[in-house]
Amino acid sequence: MNDLASPLSAFAALLTPAGRALLDEVRGTEPARELAVATRLRREHPAELVSAALGQERLRQRAVAKFGTEDAGRMFFTPNGVEQSTRASVAAYRAERFRELGVTSVADLCCGIGGDALALARAGIRVLAVDRDPLTAAVARANVEAFGIGELVEVREADVTDVDTTPYDAVFVDPARRGGRGRIFDPEAYSPPLSWAVEAARKAPLAALKIAPGVPHEAIPADAGAEWISDGGDVKEAVLWFGTEPGVVRATLLPGPRVLVGRGLPNPHVRAVGRYLYEPDGAVIRAHLVAEVAEEVGGGLVDETIAYVTADELRDTAYASAYEITDQLPFGVKRLKALLRERGVGVLTVKKRGSAVEPEELRRMVKPRGAGVATVFLTRVAGAPVMLLGRPVG
Repeated sequence: MNDLASPLSAFAALLTPAGRALLDEVRGTEPARELAVATRLRREHPAELVSAALGQERLRQRAVAKFGTEDAGRMFFTPNGVEQSTRASVAAYRAERFRELGVTSVADLCCGIGGDALALARAGIRVLAVDRDPLTAAVARANVEAFGIGELVEVREADVTDVDTTPYDAVFVDPARRGGRGRIFDPEAYSPPLSWAVEAARKAPLAALKIAPGVPHEAIPADAGAEWISDGGDVKEAVLWFGTEPGVVRATLLPGPRVLVGRGLPNPHVRAVGRYLYEPDGAVIRAHLVAEVAEEVGGGLVDETIAYVTADELRDTAYASAYEITDQLPFGVKRLKALLRERGVGVLTVKKRGSAVEPEELRRMVKPRGAGVATVFLTRVAGAPVMLLGRPVG
């Protein structure tokens, strides 16, 4: 255990009995206590091993948001793996969709630390998980062992461009979208490039290709279906599906799933602000399915460039949050401050769309005080900046 200089050797040391015991010892270490804990442990353990254990515990704590306390506590991570791995709820949803499509085996290309492979195996699907980075592959292998699913998952350290996927029912590709300088925005700078991933997907009977949710719709291949997925209201990813429904666009909201399928509707009409305002889920907006929501609630847009839907009647929808609007006034800090004081509003939620004003800055300027609760929307109506004051319905 003397040669721990490389990340791979340090990680291998964590898998030894001594390393696992050290991981147990540092479990739950708070960031403020790391230095004191490290100083104490280095009296009895190699400094590199202590640093590796504390670093792994730090990654596990960050991963709780994606994987939950129980799973994150027994998994292993790399810094990039925490950032790029699929949220467990999203991975479980996609694995179930694969299963419903009759898939029994998947080649998981660019598997990272193995989050999607774990979800696929939990759905009873056999997986070949491939990553070319030695450390990442080692971490994925350790996660497969931690979950006891070695009979379903083979982890292979290889370049995905060299892997024969023909023995598998489906292919899942998750190109790396982060590099040494952070997030990569050029799809051809992904690793592997998006163009290669698309061709690999086309060669399979069925395939899913994970991409950034900000992908322009015009960049979506005509032979692919496109799905935007949100979890708890936060847009997490977009997926191109090959071999299923070419050209079909859908927004999937988790938990649920609640799935809105595009019907090719024209843009909604613009109308005056009514009694209710609907804020479509981010996945609905990214999928360009606001028209489907507007039709569902019998409403129109407040402005042709703004994804807020307004209506006179309250109708139930799973794809947007509804607010009852009490006031509409031109934008102005003094006007808003006076209105909030008059209503005794002390808890103010600020939402914006089509406004350059920062919510925290506005909240600081109006200094809300009182027991009342309200939501203010900073937006545009007929091209003019306005403030819409209201409250959530339900």
